[in-house]
Amino acid sequence: MKKSPLFVLFVTIFIDMLGFGIIIPILPIFTKELGAQDYQVGLIAMIFPIMNFLFAPFWGTLSDRHGRRPIMLLSIFITGIAYFVFAQANVLLILFLSRMLSGIGSANISVAQAYITDVTSPEERTKSLGFLGAAFGIGFIIGPSLGGFLKSVSSPGTVDWVGYVASAMCFVNLIMAYFLLPESLNEKKKNLPFNFKVVTGIITELKKPLVSHLLWINFIFITAFMLMQIASSLMWKEVNGLNEKEIGYVFGFVGVATAVVQGLLVGRMVKWFGEAKLIYYGIFFMAIGLVILPITGNQFFMPFEFVGLALIALANGCLTPGITSLLSKFANPKEVGQVLGVNQSFGSVARAAGMGLSGFLYSFNFHIPFLVGALMMLTSLFFITTFERKNSSSQG
Repeated sequence: MKKSPLFVLFVTIFIDMLGFGIIIPILPIFTKELGAQDYQVGLIAMIFPIMNFLFAPFWGTLSDRHGRRPIMLLSIFITGIAYFVFAQANVLLILFLSRMLSGIGSANISVAQAYITDVTSPEERTKSLGFLGAAFGIGFIIGPSLGGFLKSVSSPGTVDWVGYVASAMCFVNLIMAYFLLPESLNEKKKNLPFNFKVVTGIITELKKPLVSHLLWINFIFITAFMLMQIASSLMWKEVNGLNEKEIGYVFGFVGVATAVVQGLLVGRMVKWFGEAKLIYYGIFFMAIGLVILPITGNQFFMPFEFVGLALIALANGCLTPGITSLLSKFANPKEVGQVLGVNQSFGSVARAAGMGLSGFLYSFNFHIPFLVGALMMLTSLFFITTFERKNSSSQG
């Protein structure tokens, strides 16, 4: 595998995720500042993953037909425009429209994952996808802290500097990718069926025994993670008394832990245990981390809250590259981009469900979103156990 394209893609995804990370800690709080109720916070957040749901297979299939590079460039451009609109948000409608456009542009992770599969061997794929996850993690380190700071220096009642900085970074990303990111797809599938039937594509993949179990595990994990993400920002501000800067720092810790796990440990762990075992461990780490977060209180916040967050970061490091690698191995080689797009799209349904449900559950009691997420993670043990059994049977 050539290292330079992977390095350029790493930097490209890092800049893309940095812009995304800036939004994370301030969106639930800013939505409430514009007059939204708890349940409306989740509804506003939902539009981003819903657009991801609609456009991830669109971008994935388009990249199979026309190449990864032009689709990456177009999607980055759309994301830059979305953040510029975000800077203008002073009412819920403009905020809603900006998040909708951002969801369309940022649905390109399936294209980035397909790029990785183009330039890596099956043996190196999980490690390389781990580096892609590390790019997300490093963006997550800097992004939330920067977002909290930019919110504090923005005009009162606005997020102008947040949006302008995120937009500028996207256009820097666009220029860099234009000049430095080569095309990775050697054979373009011009005759690959192309449609917008997202639900049909998901149903088709869910009928494939091994692929379906991986899709369901990813769905449950992402739903649980989104339950945590929205509820955490609100809980840390309203229950623990943190301000936007401090919330950004806490999310930044998650980014540090995720980057360490995916950049340094995933390659070794997959050699030691294999992808399926990584998924088992990730399920348990996630469930335990979610249980810890709402019960630490203010007195023990510093040591124990960070233990819970470290476990969640470790779970992400185990689950995301493990699931993606197995999906790429069991997919038709000619349809890797399409299958990963379906996975991303199905994951977007999970994000929408988690975000919408989180605000609703939080309105009853701040403990509930975390405990529901932990119970959901334990149910995914059924899918990984069944996956291993069916895979063993097919090989035997």
